[in-house]
Amino acid sequence: MIARVVNLVIPQGADYTNLFLLEDSNNSPINMSGYSGICHIKKHPTSRTKVGLGVSFPAPPVGQVRISLGSTITSTMKPGKYVYDLLLTDGNNVKTRVVEGIVTVTAGVSTT
Repeated sequence: MIARVVNLVIPQGADYTNLFLLEDSNNSPINMSGYSGICHIKKHPTSRTKVGLGVSFPAPPVGQVRISLGSTITSTMKPGKYVYDLLLTDGNNVKTRVVEGIVTVTAGVSTT
């Protein structure tokens, strides 16, 4: 599976979620049962500083993968451009990068 490029916009100071629907080359949902995942945001790929997003599988049989980040974390992120990727591990311990792209954190006006 080739990683899809999906660019994200995260509002500073807000809760953030995004739902991905993963399909195989025949456009059939990939069953995510038994999968785990990690997702990080970094200023650039070699940066030592990273922000970890939550990864969940709300409907594994239909290929749903959700990433999320709470407002307590987004409020500490400086506005600007970052990179991210989502790496999934299947039940056989095979790791696959399924999504990657640019994250734009937008400045908040009504942040606390």
